[in-house]
Order: sequence, then C-alpha cells, then structure tokens
Amino acid sequence: MPEIQLGTHTIRSHGTRVARIHMHDWLILLLLVIIDAVLNIIEPFHRFVGEGMMTDLRYPLKDNTIPFWAVPIVAILLPLAVFLVYYFIRKDVYDFHHAILGLLFSVLITAVITDAVKDGVGRPRPDFFWRCFPDGKGVFDPVTSNVQCTGDKGVIKEGHKSFPSGHTSWSFAGLVYLSWYLSGKIRVFDRRGHVAKLCLIFLPILVAAMIAVSRVDDYWHHWQDVFAGSLIGTIIASFCYLQFYPPPYDLDGWGPHAYFQMLSESRNGAQPSTVNNEIHHAQSAELQAVSLYIPPQNDADTRGNSWDSSPMLRGSQNVRAH
Repeated sequence: MPEIQLGTHTIRSHGTRVARIHMHDWLILLLLVIIDAVLNIIEPFHRFVGEGMMTDLRYPLKDNTIPFWAVPIVAILLPLAVFLVYYFIRKDVYDFHHAILGLLFSVLITAVITDAVKDGVGRPRPDFFWRCFPDGKGVFDPVTSNVQCTGDKGVIKEGHKSFPSGHTSWSFAGLVYLSWYLSGKIRVFDRRGHVAKLCLIFLPILVAAMIAVSRVDDYWHHWQDVFAGSLIGTIIASFCYLQFYPPPYDLDGWGPHAYFQMLSESRNGAQPSTVNNEIHHAQSAELQAVSLYIPPQNDADTRGNSWDSSPMLRGSQNVRAH
C-alpha cells in the first residue's frame, strides 16, 4: 500500500466527520467511565482475616510514592502529548482520532476490569493491620478470630483492594499502548537492525515497570498484585491497539486501518486510464505528496533496497523514476 502524506485531512476539515462515524464508540467510553465510578463507590468484599494471618499484613502504612493523580498524567496525558506532536507533523486526523480512541479504550477497559476484580477478591493490602488497628491494638472475634477493625472506614475499605494493582494496570495500559504506537511510527521492525529504536519503545514500558515496583516498595501491594496488573494492562493495550492499527511489523504498520480504508475508497471511486492519471487525480483531490514502496525485483535489489522505511527517500526515487 502506498504511503500518502495528507495535508488536508485536519481536525478542522474532517474532525467532525470522523468523530460522528465513531459516535457510538465515544458513548461506550462514557459508559465505561460511569461503570468504573460505580465500582469505586461500592464496598469491596471483606475477606476473612484471622489473627494468625496478620503476620504478613503488618507492613508500615506509608504514603504513595506515585500519588493517584499522577497515574492519569503518565498513562493518558503523556501518550496524548506524543499523538499531538505527530499530528502537527503529519496533519492526519485519522491517526490522531484513532490513537486517542484506542488509548482511552485501553485505559478505561483496564480500569473496569481491575476495579471489578478488586471488589470481588477483597484481598487485604500488606499494611492492612495498621489500617484496621491504627492504635496498634488488635481486636479479634473470640469465636472466629476474624478482625474487628477500629480504624477509619474509608481507610479500611481501601485496605481490601490489594489485588490487582490499579496503579500498575493503568500505567501498563497507557504506556504499552504508547510503545505499540511508537513501534509503528518509527518502523522498529524494518529489519535494518537499529537497536536504538528498541530502546525508544522500551522506555515507556520501563516507566510503567518502575511505577509497579513503587507499589511494592510502598507496601500497598503484594508482588502478585502488580504482576497481575501488568498482565491486564499489557493484554488490553495490545488488543486495543490492534483494533485500530495494523501490527507494527506490517508494511502499513505506520497508519491506522481507517486511513487505508479512506484511501481505498477514494481510489475505487476514481476510474483513471493510467497509473499516472490515478496519481494525478488523487493529488488534485486532496493529497499533497505521494511516495510509493517499490518491491525489489531480484536478490541484489533485496540487499540494497529492502525495507526502506524513509518516506522521503522513496519519494525522491519516484521523482527520478518519472
């Protein structure tokens, strides 16, 4: 599929049309927000915690190294900033809209799954003893030996939400999605062996991993909690990205499916007599620059020209060919 750089598919010219086509998707996002809000309001399952179980739940009650309000900044606003920069370079509303839509679906689906499991499991946090007994004096039922908490109800409620880690799942949902996005844009799988590209796409994953580690260091989560949270976020991010984009190793992995669908519909609507007329017709409609990927003809070409990922170089080759 040829790579065509658009200059007229902007937010102002096509943003309303693209958003209208996906209006039902935005309504589903709103529904996910409401569901997640309800899941945070309801009381989680209070799992039995006997006196003998308190040995592993006596870690000190500490503040969060990464506060709650910082997670949306890292998981949502940071990727959005990258999408915005690419939009100003590319001027492609299809990519911008679908990148945002996929990111929000990734984070919100992850949030709903995480909070639903939290409420259903009700696993105590490692610092549960001090949440339950802030004065350090344990009180237990004389028959069942279950805890009889004397602390603040809100703090105790939060103490039953250890599994899985919300910080971790949100961070992986947003930053793994960003890694997928960057992989396609810089053509990390172009078979040219540029390891620096891998360093770039692993950077967001490293940030997510360090957030996960901080949850264990702060004694807010067990290691199983952050491991499960990272799996949930990674899997959901991967599904959501591939819903809107081809795999990064694909020849067309740099653009969203909707972009190529629009391009195909535009070409099918035209009936040129020659290839040159087709290109000229597309340019006169709304395309500013065209650069075609020319497959190699023999083994020598394969070694010399295979997987050339530079649109500028391919554009210059086409100019010389014509």
